[in-house]
Amino acid sequence: MPKKSVIHEYNVHEKIRINKYLSDAGICSRREADRLIEAGKVTVDGKKAEMGMKVYPDQNVCVNGKRAEYEDELVLIAVNKPVGIECTSDKDNPDNIVDFVNYPTRIYTIGRLDKNSNGLILMTNDGNIVNKISKSVNAHEKEYIVKVNQKITDDFIKNMSQGVEVLGRMTKPCTVFRESSDTFRIILTQGMNRQIRRMCEALGYKVLSLTRVRIMNIRLGKLKSGTYRKITQEELNELLRQLENSVD
Repeated sequence: MPKKSVIHEYNVHEKIRINKYLSDAGICSRREADRLIEAGKVTVDGKKAEMGMKVYPDQNVCVNGKRAEYEDELVLIAVNKPVGIECTSDKDNPDNIVDFVNYPTRIYTIGRLDKNSNGLILMTNDGNIVNKISKSVNAHEKEYIVKVNQKITDDFIKNMSQGVEVLGRMTKPCTVFRESSDTFRIILTQGMNRQIRRMCEALGYKVLSLTRVRIMNIRLGKLKSGTYRKITQEELNELLRQLENSVD
């Protein structure tokens, strides 16, 4: 793998939002950083960090007592997450994916996949890649195979494709294919919390299993459950090409 694409040559006289600092350092996502700060697990020069605060690059920022230091080498792996593992770096959670994967260097997830779902999750130490893939405004594709508790009708496919009201707002139009009488494939370009499950519930269906099989150009393929692989250079080149015009 090459050097990280986001090791910023920060101006030592310019402050950075602490959640961005932790994300760029490969500690966790910005959202996870906010949770750690709220839980009192982040310190700056020995004092508890506050939400929204900014820090200088040369300050002593620690998470759970360990200093947040940048690593130059880019890590990007594909994991086949089993059901029961949670996409969090919180060490207090016994089912956290970081301990489960046990990668030799510090990494965290790109986005989330809920505890009851399985399949592809990407993990990295590059905060810039995380934000560009995760932000829904960039509309990057994620593909899933979903099994439900009853026969899939033409109306179900049509309604799922056109958008469903979830939490008071309509989901974006998406691509849906029937795979069998009770299984469908769906391609989303947004990432609302538990979106597919809530869409199905709104139409009177219950999800029995949900597997993510693709994130942009990265595919789950034949990767065994509970294992991971490094992204190939060819996959990385195409991923970075697709991310060129994405905002972070």
